[in-house]
Amino acid sequence: MKAGTLQGAAGVALLFMGTLGQDVALAQAGQQQAPPAGVPANAATTPAAPQAQQITTTGTPGIPQAPEPAHPGPLFLRETGKDYSNLKSHWKNPIAPYTATDYNAPRLSNTPHLNDLLRDGKVYLSLSDAVLLALENNFDIEIARINLDIADTDILRAKAGSTLRGVSTGLVTNTLGGTSSTVTGGGGPGGTTTSSGGSGTGASGLVLSTNGGGPVPLNRDPLVTGTLQYESAIAPGGTSIFNPNSTTTDTATYNFGYQQGFLTGTQLNVSFTNSRVTSTSFLSAYTPQFNSNFKATVTQNLLQGFGPWIQGRFVVQAKINRRITDSAFRQQLIYTITQVESIYWNLVSAYEDVQAKTRALEQSTKLAADNRRQLEIGTLAPLDVVNSDQAVSTDRQSLVTSQSNLEYQQLVMKQAIVRDLNDPQLATAPVVPTDRVSLDRLPEEDTPIEDLVKQAYVNNPSIEQAVLNMQTNKITIRAEKNGLLPTLNAYAFYGGTGIAGTANPASSACTNNPTLPNCGLGNYGAYGTAFSGAFNNSAPDRGVGATLSIPIRNRPAQADQARSQMEYRQAQMRLQQLYTQTRIQVINGQYALTNDRASVVAAQATRDYQAQALEAEQKRFRLGASTTANVLQQERNLATAENTLITATAVYARDRASLQQLLANTLERYNINLEQAASGTMSNAPVIPGLTAPKDPEAPKPLTNTPPPLPPFQTPQQK
Repeated sequence: MKAGTLQGAAGVALLFMGTLGQDVALAQAGQQQAPPAGVPANAATTPAAPQAQQITTTGTPGIPQAPEPAHPGPLFLRETGKDYSNLKSHWKNPIAPYTATDYNAPRLSNTPHLNDLLRDGKVYLSLSDAVLLALENNFDIEIARINLDIADTDILRAKAGSTLRGVSTGLVTNTLGGTSSTVTGGGGPGGTTTSSGGSGTGASGLVLSTNGGGPVPLNRDPLVTGTLQYESAIAPGGTSIFNPNSTTTDTATYNFGYQQGFLTGTQLNVSFTNSRVTSTSFLSAYTPQFNSNFKATVTQNLLQGFGPWIQGRFVVQAKINRRITDSAFRQQLIYTITQVESIYWNLVSAYEDVQAKTRALEQSTKLAADNRRQLEIGTLAPLDVVNSDQAVSTDRQSLVTSQSNLEYQQLVMKQAIVRDLNDPQLATAPVVPTDRVSLDRLPEEDTPIEDLVKQAYVNNPSIEQAVLNMQTNKITIRAEKNGLLPTLNAYAFYGGTGIAGTANPASSACTNNPTLPNCGLGNYGAYGTAFSGAFNNSAPDRGVGATLSIPIRNRPAQADQARSQMEYRQAQMRLQQLYTQTRIQVINGQYALTNDRASVVAAQATRDYQAQALEAEQKRFRLGASTTANVLQQERNLATAENTLITATAVYARDRASLQQLLANTLERYNINLEQAASGTMSNAPVIPGLTAPKDPEAPKPLTNTPPPLPPFQTPQQK
């Protein structure tokens, strides 16, 4: 017996080795075995047909390059009509720039449109209504909306030559439920989703990018300074042989200054100092004595900080950041709308699950009641009643769980589309979804992959922000290169001095020359004489010069310049990574819709079959040809099939919205105006295609001996 077993095993092993050797020989010969008849070829292992490359993102010569990202909407979106990049000036009101600017308080109440949906204590909500209410009330969108005006304030700062504070362009993701797994990072300035500086930390746990580095621009807002002072001082006597008596000196000072920088790297400084001094000391020739001094100095940066580009780069960078903020807001809209869609389909699933659980409870309750009647007449065993009662208890518990989930999904839906949930009627009102997803094919499903990828490259906000961020990196690289230079400043100045006054009777000049006019002292007069003397070139002060500062070794500047190059290379790699991620997710998204639709069709067919099987089993049970256990099993099978159908339909609906999010055509597809969304006031409701009205499950179809033929199998490539 053992010998026969060993011989059989040896024969199987030889047969397997022979087959394996044949496969290896065929593989070495470059041949491929054809699949068996009637079995479709595996699309994942079918050799790709040779075809020309249609697009490249690596700059390969001879191949069409990736299209430049487009901004599908007007630049400089704003929540309000006020332009915060150009606020107050002196022209209309001289003191206006020194007054505060108040920002409108946020609206914390719900829009009136929500009340229109509340009927008979219920909120009847379509998907279009949900998206419209989210655009008007969602907190994430409103928080991101304020960033539009924040970005304008950076432009205002940059016009004055000040450094930028940055704008947080990362997605706001505080809405509960319906999260998405598509590409959402853009790499914008200050973004909370993706940072160009990597994940390491520096001093105090902070990472400081070179963004905005280089020579600090001059302040181009004129600065006027003034000092007015009066001082009265009494010096005690006896401090020296020349000053035996106490001396009283009164000094009035009124000095002014003006300073302004220019785009050329030129700085102008003007000082104008004046004083009036009276003294009882005989050492003072004049009392009162008037002094007036004027000096204007022009300084020009010749190396570091030279030229309009280096001085005005923050304005260019602030405008790039403003474009990134616009793009980030559009990305926030698409993200939140997709999230609201996902929440809506979760609500639909929970609502239909409650209906399915209710039908299951009704079926098990009816079976339990029938079993009790049969037990009363003695045609059924008590154990069958126990089984049916247990099924009722299980279905009741499932219904309670499903109802709790539905209530939670209703709350999640409300927090995504309203701002104030303190209204008891609104907080407790059930939300009834009035839309269901259609299985009609989307245009994107039949569009060639390369066309979809190009569309994503053009419209995807993540790619747009990454490209704009690279422009900022280039500005930083150029600024850090200029920061390597020594500081060489040429300057020229011109000034004048004027003096006037009345001769001091106690001075030695008057003691020695009592008969001469003004005791022989010139410049007799008051302040006007001193003022004219400062500007009539009678006592000029002029000169030219240069200052040179050379940092030995220059290590901080070298490090920053090298780091700016590294961060630029990181930005390049991030852009290429976004291209790759977007391509993969677009391809996967197109395939997902095909797979999801097939899953829904299969789940619908399974549900219909289980309904037919349950009806047949119930008929057999009524005729005494089946048992309670068989009927309960068929009920469980039907409940499982309905749950699978609900899940598959929700997955299809969510994947459909995710593909549109990847292609960034959600706003265009739903006819949502970007400017209205930026203002938070929507005049038109979104138009969402691919929806149907709710309908009850169809009754089981009668069984037939001639079922229709199976549809032919097609791979995604064939479709």
